[in-house]
Amino acid sequence: MVAAAPGGSGKSERPPYEQARDELTELVKRLEAGGLTLEQSLQLWERGEELSAICEDWLEGARARLTTALAQHEQAQHQQAQAQDEQAPQRRDRAGRDQGQQDPGAPF
Repeated sequence: MVAAAPGGSGKSERPPYEQARDELTELVKRLEAGGLTLEQSLQLWERGEELSAICEDWLEGARARLTTALAQHEQAQHQQAQAQDEQAPQRRDRAGRDQGQQDPGAPF
């Protein structure tokens, strides 16, 4: 089954990253082996350019997803740290009262 490219309009179907990468690898081996006509070499080169662009699209999509996930994680950590900082004085006040210490603002 062929999947649509990430972020694409859905018009053209593109192979999954792994399939495009594997086909590109085989194509390079054929070009490096030689023995092809100029026309065959040009056709393989053009297909290689297409496959390279497909792989790059997939990788750019993966980078964008990772960037978003990391930003969300960092934001969640920051919010959690803020919440803990806001709760710290309340915990200290409660701890002081629990130990029988007076509130500094209390008259006696």
